Amino acid sequence: MSSLKDQVKGEWNQVVGKVKQEYAELTEDDMKMAEGKKEEFIGKIQEKTGKAKSEIIDFIESL
Repeated sequence: MSSLKDQVKGEWNQVVGKVKQEYAELTEDDMKMAEGKKEEFIGKIQEKTGKAKSEIIDFIESL
């Protein structure tokens, strides 16, 4: 794996960890789904937390 791919993977793991801390309702399966399906992932967070889509997007972008 190239160093760029390693860096991206490492950054993704940090984002996943922070999202799991903020939204404890999410399961490991929810987090795996997030890897390729942004809109579905945001919908899953909305479903489990009742938070607005814009609030979730703002949080993720702040990471």
